[in-house]
Amino acid sequence: MNFDIPEELAALQQKVRRFVAEEIIPFERDTRLTAHGPADDLRREMIAKARAAGLLSAHVSKEFGGLGLTHRGKAIFFEEAGYSLLGPVALNIAAPDEGNMHLMEVVARPEHKERWLRPLAAGEIRSCFCMTEPAPGAGSDPSMLQTTAEKDGDHYVINGRKWFTTGADGASFAIIMAKLEDGRATMFLSDTDRPGFVVERSMDTLDTCFPGGHGVVRLDNLRVPATDILGELGEGFKYAQVRLSPARLTHCMRWLGAARRAHDVATDYARRRQAFGKTLGSHEGVGFMLADNEMDLHSARLAIWHTAWVLDQGHLAIHDSSMSKVLASEACWRVVDRCVQILGGQGVTRETAVARIFADMRAFRIYDGPSEVHRWSIAKRVIKGIRKDV
Repeated sequence: MNFDIPEELAALQQKVRRFVAEEIIPFERDTRLTAHGPADDLRREMIAKARAAGLLSAHVSKEFGGLGLTHRGKAIFFEEAGYSLLGPVALNIAAPDEGNMHLMEVVARPEHKERWLRPLAAGEIRSCFCMTEPAPGAGSDPSMLQTTAEKDGDHYVINGRKWFTTGADGASFAIIMAKLEDGRATMFLSDTDRPGFVVERSMDTLDTCFPGGHGVVRLDNLRVPATDILGELGEGFKYAQVRLSPARLTHCMRWLGAARRAHDVATDYARRRQAFGKTLGSHEGVGFMLADNEMDLHSARLAIWHTAWVLDQGHLAIHDSSMSKVLASEACWRVVDRCVQILGGQGVTRETAVARIFADMRAFRIYDGPSEVHRWSIAKRVIKGIRKDV
């Protein structure tokens, strides 16, 4: 693997870095930031800036207005975007929209791409992905899917309940996972203003960076035309892998940027703050934490870049993405936790970005598969001798 960053990509990296520093970080004190993400007018204002800079939806193909980056290119771009918690929103590469765009480019029919993908890639609308269910439904085990889709003429009638549906409040359309009468999982596309699609509430969660928060959704005799099946009948779990392996990795990319931001804040503080006759960073205990941060950031980045390379070779990277998800989520969490400790009292206030990153980072070890589930998946593949995707 060549670790050199091509000249064109290095220039893009610097452009994104400047854009986030000059245009987006100033919004971090904006009064339009809510407990459920930036308000829609703030989101649109930031997206307009990204559009003007030619940086919108970089992962999407040029046909749909993006830059058509490879997975390796995304690793560079997304890390820089993640340096501010608002960066992924501004650049239209935040979850769940980023993963939904990727899935639709691969799977959706041309008419679906025009109807939903094009305005989504343009930042004109938002979307959500209705998969996770309250007990006894699907959580970490997707085979426990309870939401049903019954054929009724040229429609399917969907009933069920979803929660932790990121971005549900304010989303224009949803990708819904449901099971047919024969038990096969299928994905459906639906506008959210159809009768029967009900956002009951937004959940009170630790993180605050996702537009629309995390919703509880009730599907109450939601009628979806058979023409709005995403892909093919019964292929829902296969398509989930098309979406989830790259989406797992883009989470890692974005949160690596946030962890690097926390590390930079803590390093700057350790250089300036005096204690016991010298700067904090001169004390071995603090210096060792900064050294451990450097090593965790480096190892996480290497894991991400390698998995991006595997994806760019055309593989699903199920094994590699699971390893990267565990490695990066736990490494980034350790980094941010140490930064809180280095900052002391400052670390538990919102007067620096670190406390906000700390609160938002914690869920990273849970969503898109908790570390324990990925370890189990990795172990099963090791035992079977299956470590490569073919």
